[in-house]
Amino acid sequence: MRELLRAARREEPSDLLLKGGRFANVFTMEYETADIAVKDGIIVGIGEGYEAAEVVDCSGGTIVPGFIDGHMHVESTFMTPRNLAATIVPLGTTTIMPDPHEIANTCGMEGIRFMYAESQGLPLDIYYGAPSCVPASNFETPREMLTAKNIRELFDEGICTHLGEMMNYPDVYLGNRDVWSKLEAAKGKIITGHAPQLEGADLIAYILGGPSCDHECESIENALEKLRLGMWLMVRQGATARNLTALAPLIRENEFLTTRAMAVSDDISPDFIRQRGHMNGCIRELIAEGVSPLAALRMTTFSPAEYFQLFDRGAIAPGRIADIVLLDTLESCKAKKVWKRGNLVAENGKLVLPIEGADSRRFPGNKNSVPMPLLQEIEVRPPKNAIKAPRINVIGTIRGQVITKRLEMTPTVKDGLITADPDRDIAKLVVVEKNQGTGRTAVGFVHNYGMKRGAIASSIAHDAHNYTCIGADDTSIKKALDTLYAMGGGIVLTDGDLVLAKLELPVGGLMSTLPFDELCAETAKLAEARKILNPDNAEAFMQLSFLSLSVIPELKLTDQGYCDISAGGAQPLFVED
Repeated sequence: MRELLRAARREEPSDLLLKGGRFANVFTMEYETADIAVKDGIIVGIGEGYEAAEVVDCSGGTIVPGFIDGHMHVESTFMTPRNLAATIVPLGTTTIMPDPHEIANTCGMEGIRFMYAESQGLPLDIYYGAPSCVPASNFETPREMLTAKNIRELFDEGICTHLGEMMNYPDVYLGNRDVWSKLEAAKGKIITGHAPQLEGADLIAYILGGPSCDHECESIENALEKLRLGMWLMVRQGATARNLTALAPLIRENEFLTTRAMAVSDDISPDFIRQRGHMNGCIRELIAEGVSPLAALRMTTFSPAEYFQLFDRGAIAPGRIADIVLLDTLESCKAKKVWKRGNLVAENGKLVLPIEGADSRRFPGNKNSVPMPLLQEIEVRPPKNAIKAPRINVIGTIRGQVITKRLEMTPTVKDGLITADPDRDIAKLVVVEKNQGTGRTAVGFVHNYGMKRGAIASSIAHDAHNYTCIGADDTSIKKALDTLYAMGGGIVLTDGDLVLAKLELPVGGLMSTLPFDELCAETAKLAEARKILNPDNAEAFMQLSFLSLSVIPELKLTDQGYCDISAGGAQPLFVED
C-alpha cells in the first residue's frame, strides 16, 4: 500500500477513474456521489480532484462492489470452473466460495486438485472449502474416503482456505472421533455448517465443534435460534432448495441482521442461471420480498466478505481491491460493466476477453467398469409367506425442498412384483454404486415426484454421485441405466426402449465441457423430454439428484439402501409390524 500513497494523495494519476456515478456504501447503508480512483487494482481514492490514465463516465449508473457467493457447488452448474466464470462474471459475480465435495466423491483428491488448477488465472476469485464429509455419511460410497490428513494437505498446499460444509451433524454432536479430527484439522480456519432442522441441545453441541454458519434453515424460528446462538445465516436460493421467500421477512423486519446474514446459491443449474441470473438474481428477489436494496446488496457483498475474513473486498472503500460493478440500478441489477482488480472484464453481459475452456489433459478419471444390474435385480417382490398385504417405506418428496418425508404406503403389486404406479404418483428409484466399481444396487420408491411414464437416469446424485434412476416401469429404467453406463456419466431420459434425450458429462460424471450457450441448448432438449415423462415437476432433474443425499432428513436411498439420518440410520424397504 505504501507505493499507492502518492496516487491516494492526488500527487500522481491513478490508472482508472470512475466518474459521475453514485456508489452504494455498505458500511453506512447509503448512496454517495463521488469519483472512485483505482491504482494497481486497488481503490485509492474516493472524492473529487483525482486524475487517471483512463476515465469512465458512470453518470446515471449505480456503482457497487463485486458480488460474492458464500456457498455453492461448481459441479451442480454442469460447468467447469472456467466455463462458469465466463457465465457469471458478466452478471457481476467476482468471488465464489465453493465446496468441491461433489467431484471429491467421484474422483477423490485428484478431482479437487483438478478444480483448483482449472480455477487459476480467471477474472473470478475461487476460494475452495476443504470437503469435510467424503463420504457425507457412512451410508454413502465415494471413490475414496477423505480423512483429516487429506484436509491438512489441502490447506498446506494452498488449495483450500476454509472447511467445507460439515454435513455429518449427528457425528459432530455425538463426538465421533474421526469427524472431530477433521474439525481439529481446520482449527483456526472458517468452518462452514450444514444443520437442517437441528435445534436445542443438539444444535448447541454441534456449534461447539466449530461450524459457524448454516444454509439449511427453512423457517424463521430455526434461523433465529441459530442467529441467537452466534451462527451466521446463509439465505439459500438454489434451483431446488429455495428458502429466500420464507426467510426474507426476518431480514425485512430487522435489517440489522444483515450484519450476520448473507445470500447464497448452493446448487444451481444452467437453466436456473439463464432464467434469473446468479447473485444479481438473489438481490432482485430479496428486493421483491421487501428487503431494502442496500440491505440486499450487503448480503451479497460485505457480509460474505466479513464472514470469510476477506477483508480486502466486499465494499467500495480505500484499500479494497477494485472488484466493481456498474449497474443501471440496484433494483434491476443489470450489470453494464464489471471490473476485476481494476481491469474491465465484462461489458453489457459479455466478456471483454474470452476464457479458454477446460484443459482435457487434466480431466480427472471416472470409474466406468461398473456391472449394470440385470432386469431381475431391480425387480421387487413382496415378502415370502406374507399373511397380509405388505406396507413399504416410501420417500415423500416436497416440491421446492431437498428435505423429504418418510411415508408408509401399501404398494401396488402386479404379476407378483411391487411396481411403480403413476396413477398413485409412486415411482421406482434405483441406485447403482459406480465409484468403487461394485455395481451394488438398491431399490426404493418415491411419492409426489410426478413420473407419468418412462425413466430419468443420472450420474448426478448428491453427494456420492452414483448412478441413479427414477421411473414408471422397469423396461424404461433398465434402458436408461444401460445408456448412462455406455456414456460414462450424464443424464438420460427414456420411454421404454426409446432414448428421448441425453447429455454427456465427461468430467467426473458431473460436468460438461460445453460453453454456457451450447450447454443450455442441450439442457433445453432434456427439459422438453422431461415434459413428456414428468409434465408437472419443472425441477425433476435437480430433485432427483438429492434423493440419495443421506444427510438430509428424512428418508433417502443410497447404494446401501434406505437411510434416515434423523431416525438413526438404515431403514428397511418393508415396514416391520
